[in-house]
Amino acid sequence: MARRTGGADLPLHGGSVPKWLADRMTRLGAVMSQAIVHHYGRDELLRRLANPFWFQSFGAVMGMDWHSSGITTSVIGALKRGLTPLQGELGIHVCGGRGSHSRKTPGELIAIGDRVGIDGAALAQSSRLVAKVDSAAVQDGFDLYLHGFFVTDDGKWAVVQQGMNDARKSARRYHWLSEGLTSFVDDPHAAIDGDSQGQIVNLADHRAKASRDGQLDILSSLGPDRIAREFAALERGGLLLPEPQGQLPFLVMPGHHDVRPTDIIARRLHGNLAAAADNGPKDFPSLLLTPGVGARTVQALAMVAEVVHGAPFRFSDPARFSIAHGGKDRHPYPVPIKVYDETIRVLKSAVQKAKLGRDEELAALQRLDAQARQLERTATGPSVEQLIADERLKSHSYGGRSVFGIEPPPESRIEEAPAQQDLSLSDAPGRPIRRA
Repeated sequence: MARRTGGADLPLHGGSVPKWLADRMTRLGAVMSQAIVHHYGRDELLRRLANPFWFQSFGAVMGMDWHSSGITTSVIGALKRGLTPLQGELGIHVCGGRGSHSRKTPGELIAIGDRVGIDGAALAQSSRLVAKVDSAAVQDGFDLYLHGFFVTDDGKWAVVQQGMNDARKSARRYHWLSEGLTSFVDDPHAAIDGDSQGQIVNLADHRAKASRDGQLDILSSLGPDRIAREFAALERGGLLLPEPQGQLPFLVMPGHHDVRPTDIIARRLHGNLAAAADNGPKDFPSLLLTPGVGARTVQALAMVAEVVHGAPFRFSDPARFSIAHGGKDRHPYPVPIKVYDETIRVLKSAVQKAKLGRDEELAALQRLDAQARQLERTATGPSVEQLIADERLKSHSYGGRSVFGIEPPPESRIEEAPAQQDLSLSDAPGRPIRRA
C-alpha cells in the first residue's frame, strides 16, 4: 500500500521561465533522467518523481527558483520536452501539464497504450481518478491546475499534480506512485505536499472508510435530522480529523527568495565542495584544462551527482542544490551559463559512452557523490554568505544571466557585503549597485 511520505509548503510565484533557461533545463533534465535509468532502472526514476523532497531538489539543481511552486510546472515541462524524443529508448512517457494540457492527459495515455501495447484506457481512468481524489475526496482548499502523468512501457506510473490557494498565496503538490497501489480511495498517496491548513475533509484517508460507507447509507434516507446525527457521530468518533502530516517529515519552503544559511545543511555543502576539489583533478583531468570554468563545473557536477545517486534523506535542504547553477531570479546568484553548459556536456558525454559499455565517466560522477558523504564529516569551507558573495563576484566570468539580464563585470559595480546586507526586506532580487 502506497503511503504519505511528507509535505511541503510552496509559495506561489508568478512569471515564466525564459527560453535560455527552459532549453537548458530540458537538456539537463533529460540527461540526468538517462543517468538514473542507466544506473537504477525506470522504476527508480518513478520513485524519485514521487518523492517531494527529491523533486524540489531536482528543480533547484536545474536553476529554477529553489523554493517556489514554479518548480513543479517547469520541471514537468522540461521533462516532457526532453524525454519525449527518448521515449523509444527509455520506455518512459510524460503526459499532461498545466491548464489545458492537463485535460489532454487521458487522450495521450490512450494513444501511448495503442502504440506500446498497454491498457491505455485503464491508465486514462487512473488519471481521472487521481485528479478526482485530490480535487473532491481531499477537500483542503487547493484548486488543482496542474497534472503530470509519467508512465513506463510496462504500465507503471507516477503522478505529480498541484493545486493553489490564492487567498493564502500558497500551493500544494500531490505525488502518486502506482507501485503498491491497491485502492484509489483508501490512503493511496505516495505524498501530499503542502502547509497544514487546519481541518480538512480527507475521505481518501484509510481511517475515513466508515465515513465513506456511512455516506452511502445517509444518501439512501436523506433526512436532515439523520445527516446531523451522523455528522456529530463522525466528529465524536474522530473520523473527520485534522490532516495528519504534522507527524511526518515536513518540508517547509520559506517565502524569502534569497538563500540563507538556515536553508542549507552546511556540512553537506562542504562535503560537496571538498569532493569536487579532491576527486575532480583525478576524475576529470581533461575537463579541468578549460581555464577558469572546469573546477567550478566539477562543483556543480558534485551536486548533480547527488541528485542522481543520493539517498532520500539527503534532500531535506533543497536550497543546497541551487548552489550548483544559481537561479533565474538571481538567487542565490545568476545562472552561470558557461558552467551550466559544461555540466550538460560532461553528463551527456558520460551517458553516451555508458550506452557503449564505457562507464568510467558515469562511475566518476558516482564516486563524487560517495566521496562527498565521507568528507562532510570533516570538511570545512566558506560560509554560505561568503560562497554566494564570491559567486556573484565571479558571475560575469561564468556568463551569469538572470531574468534581469546578463551580469555586468565586477569593476562596474560595488562589491556586495552579505554580512551587512539585509536580504529579508523584500523578495525583489534587485541589481548590483553601479558606481556613478
